[in-house]
Amino acid sequence: MSALRSHSRIALLTVLLVLLGLSVLPGTAAAETRTGGSVVVEANETVDGDLDAFAGSVVISGTVTGDLNGVAGNVRIVGTVDGNVSVASGTVVVLPNATVGGNLDAGAETVTVAGRVDGDVNAGSRLLRLTDTASVGGDVTYGETLERAPGAVVGGTVQRGDVGGGPAAPGPEIPSLVFSVYFLLVNAALGVILLLVFPEFSRAVADRAVDAPLKSGGVGLLALVGTPVALVAIALTVVGLPISFLGIFVFLAVAWTGAIYGRYALGTLVTDRLGVDNRWLALLVGLVAAFALKLLPVVGGVVEPLAVLFGLGALVTVLGSRYRRHRRGAATAEGPTDDGGPGTAGETA
Repeated sequence: MSALRSHSRIALLTVLLVLLGLSVLPGTAAAETRTGGSVVVEANETVDGDLDAFAGSVVISGTVTGDLNGVAGNVRIVGTVDGNVSVASGTVVVLPNATVGGNLDAGAETVTVAGRVDGDVNAGSRLLRLTDTASVGGDVTYGETLERAPGAVVGGTVQRGDVGGGPAAPGPEIPSLVFSVYFLLVNAALGVILLLVFPEFSRAVADRAVDAPLKSGGVGLLALVGTPVALVAIALTVVGLPISFLGIFVFLAVAWTGAIYGRYALGTLVTDRLGVDNRWLALLVGLVAAFALKLLPVVGGVVEPLAVLFGLGALVTVLGSRYRRHRRGAATAEGPTDDGGPGTAGETA
């Protein structure tokens, strides 16, 4: 039975990995699609057409004649992109003397424009910085904070609102709500799979998160911080690049699973207080509660991080304890033989 559960767990993680990484895994990709630890378009290089980049860092020093689409830890545009730039990254920088011929659509922690953007700038970021050398031909829409230097030139309007332009409407907009419901259903589907395949393990994770929240949160924080650092260290070696790249998707799959377990733990806490022992009700309560809390203006931004933090920490803790228990069981099963050498418990005199 333990072997069956182990194989089921491996199969589930494999399915999650495929769902998350199928579209970006290297293989028979076209020339305009590049992946790896670092994607660089050199200063004397020209990419004809669009470029899709998935990497730890993306640097465009040369020319891209089409659009640039990418997901990376950081994106730096030093040269020219004739089309639009659509990226999701930790930081996005358009350096002085760099040119974006179309729009700049960026979802990032920080977006800095020090060069020229002929179209609009839509920055879904905590900070949008327009330096003295920045030149934007169209409108500027930012998410939270704008730092605009006196010399920054903007040809259109400057406004705070949702990425895509237009003033922010009060309350959640219909498109945002539709996506929220979609992800609620996706999370529910994964939760059902977890409870069906690993009922006892799932309950153990939820109990660990409820009974030891501080320890679970601490372990989750270490996992969230330590895993990316380890992956970066592995990526520094050429041999380690494929391992690091694959590790990113495994980490995302585990973090997503932790987020589901965080919701399940919340539902378990509520149903236990009500004296109801029903795993399906606990999952439903946790999913709906997290969905509702994320719509609130103040606490909504911390719901997902907390769910990942406590759920991932509890998941890692339970996996670790079961692995140690398995090792102890394997060591106990191996006893000394008649001559004092290693043997198994089944080998009697």
